[in-house]
This record gives sequence, C-alpha cells and structure tokens, in this order.
Amino acid sequence: MTVPVDDPTDPRLADFVDLADPVSRRRLERDELFVVEGVTAIERLLTSGHRIRSVLVTAPALARFAGRLDHLTAPVYVAPKAVLAATVGFDLHRGAVAAADRRPLRSIAEAVAGAERIAVLEGLNDPENLGAIARSARAFGIAALVLDPTCIDPYYRRTVRVSMGEVLMLPVARSADWPGDLAALARTGFDTWALTPDAAAEPLGTIPIPPRVAIVLGAEGPGLTAAALGASTRQVRIPIRADVDSLNVGHAAAVAFAAVCGITTAPPAAPPG
Repeated sequence: MTVPVDDPTDPRLADFVDLADPVSRRRLERDELFVVEGVTAIERLLTSGHRIRSVLVTAPALARFAGRLDHLTAPVYVAPKAVLAATVGFDLHRGAVAAADRRPLRSIAEAVAGAERIAVLEGLNDPENLGAIARSARAFGIAALVLDPTCIDPYYRRTVRVSMGEVLMLPVARSADWPGDLAALARTGFDTWALTPDAAAEPLGTIPIPPRVAIVLGAEGPGLTAAALGASTRQVRIPIRADVDSLNVGHAAAVAFAAVCGITTAPPAAPPG
C-alpha cells in the first residue's frame, strides 16, 4: 500500500526521524525497532522474517523495487527527496529506509545449534567493521554470530547497511558471561581459534580444520583481551608480510572464514526464524 506524504513532521514518519543522531535513535529504538537503509538491504529485510513496520522511499527508489513491495501489509510512504532528507536529518542518497520490529536475540545454545562454523566477536565497537564481518560471514557460510557483552548493536543502521542486510539473515546471540561463554563453547565441541597477529601463534593454513570451529575476533586496534585469548583453545595468526603490522579486522575475518569454510560451503538456506 503506497501512501504519498509531503510533510516531514507527519507523525506516521516518527520511526525515521533524526537517523544521524545516535542519542535520539537509542532513545527511540531501544529494544523495539531498527532501521534498514538502501534498496539492497531492504530487499534482504523482506526475506529475513522480521516484521516490517513501514517503508519510506522516494519515487525513483520505489521504482527500483520493481513491485517487490506490493505484497507488504505495512504502509509504503512515498515522499519527495527533500521531505525524506528533512525527516531523517541528512541527504539520504539511497532514497529508501524501512523500519522493522526487533526480535529478542537468541541464546547462544539456540544460535549455534547444529552449526559447524561460527564467529565470536569481542569488543567490536565500529559498526562498519561489524557489518563487514557479517557480510563475509554470510558469504562464506559462517552459521552464527556470538557477541560479547560490549559489542555494539548488531542492528545499528550503519551495521545493517555495510552488511548489505546480511546480518539480518544470521542467528545472533549475545554473551552474558564473558569469557565464560567462550570457554563453554569449547566444552560443547567447538575449537575456538583466537585470531591474533602474535608471531608465536600458529599460522592459518597449517592447521587441520576441525569439525566445529569458532573464529574469535577482537576490536580493531586492541584486538582480543588476555582473558579471551586464555579462554580460546588455539591462538592463530594470518601469515602476512613482516613489514606490515596487521590486517583490518573485517579483512582478517574474511580471510579466516574462507580458510575454515572453503568455497564449497553454502550459507544456511533458510533465514532465522
């Protein structure tokens, strides 16, 4: 159902106000909703199983969906570019945003049930890095993400955008007991490989790939804490030139995911329920 709007103060657009203001967005979104930006990411949202609250688009962006919004029971608001910009608080070049209801994150046991390859993230505070990791995870067949208590919101708008919406297709869990939950993964059959640039770590590519493996990644800069390194079953490094300090964590994740998954491993066929 398409609905024309021409007033940025229209209360029906409340979910999209001040998208660039983190404080305002945290107050509005809380545990209730999240926002997806861009046609490609919204197309992933459409198949993710999340309930869509509404969509706000310009007429050109609506045309790019080529009828894929026609089945929605949620309203699709169509506005001039200037109205959209005044609503969200900046010039939104992609011309499309959608709001959806949040679902509670899964428990770790639920997220990793039946999984052979997962990623565990500690202290990730950059939404673009988390988005890049989620996109690579989906591309190479990582089955789930486990976040420590300090990781940023996996459904933050920039994270979803950089992931091209792929984070919406992954089971995500957040640890409540860190690094205890990391150690618990090892007890349930996962080899937990802590990625580190430490020269003493084992080189990736020289280690047999176990039946179940968790790639453990730390924040850009500080990397993994001593507690996470100690709770992991193995410390692993990506061999790089000696005169290069390290890889960006998003790039390192992609290399590691490709190594442990192989190009024949397919991502889960069904979106998370």
